[in-house]
Amino acid sequence: MSAPIVEGKATFALHGHNPDVLTCIANLSNDEVFTPPEFANQMLDTLEQGWAESNDGAVIWSDPTVTFLDPFTKSGVFLREITRRLTDGLADVIPDLEERVDHILTKQVFGIAITQLTALLARRSVYCSRDATGPHSIAKSFDRDWGNIWFERTEHTWEGGRREFRADPLTGREIAVFTNRRCRFCGASESEYARDDALETHAYAFIHASDIRARIAELFGADMQFDVIIGNPPYQLSTGGTGGNGTQARPLYPRFVEQAKAMEPRFVVMVTPSRWFSGGMGLDSFRESMLADTRLRTIADYPDSSDVFPGTQIKGGISYWLWDRDGAGDVTVETYGTAGLVSSSTRSLVEKGSDVFIRYNEGVSILRKVMSVEHEGGEVVFSLPPEKRFMNLVSSIGSFGLDTGFRGNPDSREGDVKVYRNGGVGWIERSAIPRDSPDIDAWKVFVPAAGSGSDSFPHSILGKPFVGSPGTASSWTYMYVGPLESENTARSVCSYIATRFFRFLVLLHKPTQHATRPVYTFVPMQKFSEHWSDDALYEKYALNSAEIAFIESMIRPMELGNE
Repeated sequence: MSAPIVEGKATFALHGHNPDVLTCIANLSNDEVFTPPEFANQMLDTLEQGWAESNDGAVIWSDPTVTFLDPFTKSGVFLREITRRLTDGLADVIPDLEERVDHILTKQVFGIAITQLTALLARRSVYCSRDATGPHSIAKSFDRDWGNIWFERTEHTWEGGRREFRADPLTGREIAVFTNRRCRFCGASESEYARDDALETHAYAFIHASDIRARIAELFGADMQFDVIIGNPPYQLSTGGTGGNGTQARPLYPRFVEQAKAMEPRFVVMVTPSRWFSGGMGLDSFRESMLADTRLRTIADYPDSSDVFPGTQIKGGISYWLWDRDGAGDVTVETYGTAGLVSSSTRSLVEKGSDVFIRYNEGVSILRKVMSVEHEGGEVVFSLPPEKRFMNLVSSIGSFGLDTGFRGNPDSREGDVKVYRNGGVGWIERSAIPRDSPDIDAWKVFVPAAGSGSDSFPHSILGKPFVGSPGTASSWTYMYVGPLESENTARSVCSYIATRFFRFLVLLHKPTQHATRPVYTFVPMQKFSEHWSDDALYEKYALNSAEIAFIESMIRPMELGNE
């Protein structure tokens, strides 16, 4: 016999967890990360504030008609914490505790689980029973065992590919098969994700639908219009391809964001990787759509993801954001570190003339001083003319066509080109270089194409640059700056790259550890006839003591040595 629900004691385990089991669960993977309860509650605090600002100070938790959907439920922490807050907030509206809890669970909170396992976990978290109709469930009027937390296995929809004819291994007959097909909705590779019933397909229901409104009506048996969509979606999915020397992973969270907005809720609150701030592989169009959407009202940014998800490093950090369907204007940008809130500023989502979101509030004033500015109708516009952009000296990745697996010959022969590669150097005949270039015969500066994998600060941002003499090239492991007119010019460029000032400007446009050409967008050209130092650059751009202190708190010193 189940224990009675007693007013004030909340024996249905919404209060007083000791310990809270949801703080003790290991993550499924780096891409399907469980949200800590404390962080979920911070997001709910932001939602509460946003709701009040848009509804004349009304408290969202005191409204028995507001509906919530977590369309990528894992532990059920969002639904559980929403239920806890509604249980307190609706006490005057529905005085009887059992009736109040039943109303909340059957009429206000809904979830779509991402796997069978997380469905069971979420129901246990929210209903105190894996079966919403079971004897221990705190919901009393469900007529379906899954309650309002739905899960059924969803299959990918394969399309494209190539038709081939092969011999059937059993009969020897020629049969037609399709290869290289991908899912229409998420881009998953059939070779990786066409699985039998014993394995999860990772075909998430919320994004495997052409008409999301119709799909939601199918799931919950009604034409649902949710007021709030909230949660922490899966971040990426392997596509089975290769890029450079690794397996490609397609960003998946943009699809969840697009589907959530398509449902036109009042608010969306979502945790996502922060890589979209500057774009990158598979994120450029998503970045453009997000930066054009003035309904983003709050961005809470964690440059080091381990400050939220201990033991999990998500390159470029993570952030959560609040989107208000009926509100538009400036965005409040909050930056958090290990000790909590570092800075907060309400400002434009996109600085005039910039193509990315400036992540750090302190970076806006610095960038305004560094970039050339024009005045159009009184507005300050970032406008660095092409001839003043350092980026124009930077090569594209893989300029010589030698991939990261290149080793070359250990010894040189007359006429060979010296190739800087992963782990050292190798030699190759000029005629064997896939992409010959006159820059091989020029002075240049090589810079690692990837920095340190750490997101902790102060950070080096870039690997150490070094001078490349005429007759040198590189594999994908390095980018190069050039062509340069002399060794002295190259050494001047190296001194510039080594400054904290230079690497801070790179940081403002660098979403991950990869340092491809666009990350140099904000870096201005200099006269490369002298050795550059931070002091000289700080003075040239009139940075104040606070701005200098911020740069030096973010960027680690770099010693070049005698390369």
